[in-house]
Amino acid sequence: MNETLEPISPAEAKEMYLNARKHEVSQSTLDGYHYRLKHFIRWCENVEGLDDMNDLTGRKLQQFKTWRRDDGDLKPITLEGNLDALRVFIRWCESIDAVPNGLHDKIVMPVLKKHDEQANGILDGEDADELLSYLRRFKYASRPHVILEIFWQTGMRLGALRSLDVDDYDGENKSLLLEHCPDTDTPLKNGEEGERLVALTAETCRVIDDWIDHNRHDVTDNYGREPMLTTENGRMQASSIRDMVYFVTRPCFYGSGCPVGRDPDECEATNYGHYSKCPSNVSPHDIRRGSITHHLSEDVPEKVVSDRMNVGMDVLDKHYDKRSEQVKMEQRRAYLEDS
Repeated sequence: MNETLEPISPAEAKEMYLNARKHEVSQSTLDGYHYRLKHFIRWCENVEGLDDMNDLTGRKLQQFKTWRRDDGDLKPITLEGNLDALRVFIRWCESIDAVPNGLHDKIVMPVLKKHDEQANGILDGEDADELLSYLRRFKYASRPHVILEIFWQTGMRLGALRSLDVDDYDGENKSLLLEHCPDTDTPLKNGEEGERLVALTAETCRVIDDWIDHNRHDVTDNYGREPMLTTENGRMQASSIRDMVYFVTRPCFYGSGCPVGRDPDECEATNYGHYSKCPSNVSPHDIRRGSITHHLSEDVPEKVVSDRMNVGMDVLDKHYDKRSEQVKMEQRRAYLEDS
């Protein structure tokens, strides 16, 4: 063993790392580090029996890569994210003499094909229209309705939606104000750079008005603020919003039938506690991806979509624009013919 290294367990090294980064990154980013690194700690403790980071080698890192890929049945893009987080962690461990210098360079990243780099989950325009039509007719101005209405019309992130207060809504000017408030539990992913005014349609405003007037619980959060989205106990938690999205985006919920032919009476995914077992529902981020694609398909300029959804142009093109090449060609053709 290299005598310059100082013994430290994988779990202790991870906690030191997270503590060192907590004032540099947002809480959601820190949570992401924790989630990705916990699998490495599990491998060290339960699979490899490695209790000292000093003993980590390039060969062991390759063994972890193979184990993580197979244990989680991971897609290449997900595996890359896990390994990228580990690589940054190992490089930090080098700075505290926990592992040999240069060890992070021995992590061999997976080679991604173009289709591997793109997430596939999306709420497409037709499904969104059908879902919103159902909610507007049968669940008007309910909690799931206002959540889906705002998500689809604005394409905002889950954290941004949760951050909204009643005072952030301006019905007269048809807008929502997004503010970064980390000290009162509502940070935005991109910090102050994520702050912006978001325009609303008249229909979305009517839903928000009726939600506030008739169905919103008139409560404050732990900081005395009046959240837009509430339960009896205060501001909705991100997990509750996510669960509600999973529940109502099941095709059998809004009348489309089951795309994979399951009997709703026998399918456990029809029960609220088992919605995650549905193979056809979508996440809040899938709605964001669908909303961005829908805006682009409606010929909203990319720069406008980029500013409205708070996403860089390069990221928008690579990860969010799910228009087919045929659709893009026809839009370009229409633009040239109108010029």
